[in-house]
Amino acid sequence: MRTALAAVSLVAATALAACGSDTPQPDASGSAAGISGDVTVFAASSLTESFKQIGKDFEAAHPGTKVTFNFAGSSALATQIIQGAPADIFAAASPATMKTVTDAGDAAGTPTVFVKNQLVIAVPKLNPKGVTGLADLTKPGLKVALCAEQVPCGAAAKKALDAAGVRLTPVTLEQEVKGALQKVKLGEVDAALVYRTDTQAAANDVDGIEFPESAKAINDYPVVLLKNAPNETAAQAFLDYLQTGPAKAVLGAAGFQAP
Repeated sequence: MRTALAAVSLVAATALAACGSDTPQPDASGSAAGISGDVTVFAASSLTESFKQIGKDFEAAHPGTKVTFNFAGSSALATQIIQGAPADIFAAASPATMKTVTDAGDAAGTPTVFVKNQLVIAVPKLNPKGVTGLADLTKPGLKVALCAEQVPCGAAAKKALDAAGVRLTPVTLEQEVKGALQKVKLGEVDAALVYRTDTQAAANDVDGIEFPESAKAINDYPVVLLKNAPNETAAQAFLDYLQTGPAKAVLGAAGFQAP
């Protein structure tokens, strides 16, 4: 009799503790209470591969959610946001482009830097032009792609080139880093300054040449919940997920550096 009463008491105490806990309790679907629906993330194009994986992992951890991404150059995304494009989260490739959004009053709270990224020289596989550093990009006849200076990868490239004392004339200025990388993949240029993560994601098509001046132009990547986010609860859960071990492992494997 005493054993039975003790068991009943234990069950009741456990149930009461669960009801009083601040931790969201899973519903019948397995998703934490209140975390469901669509989450729209505007993210720098260099985050494409890693965020797609993180999005799938987040959905698996929170059944009933769906993460939709809009990948583009950070400056273009910032413009879309301040012009009223509906989104829950903005992940930028530089503090400068994030500032465009915060200055417009479209951020909820203070942006947090969650990763860093560094430039490399992207060249076709086996490096046919023998590029070893920034100075080689000025060789006669060598065609180079850069990002435009208002784009984070372009601003970083300018810092690195200035640090090296190198002046070059690119054959194209792209509005996002994936555009510069694509020029190398298609054989339209001999080299491009892109992020380490981009060459790692395209390792079957290009090689990444490290150069010391890239240390002068490391980009911080801030992320923030947006004001009037359509799904604030689930969006905050996604931001929290970015700080978990599994998400950090995905970002690290992609070549991003810890903040």
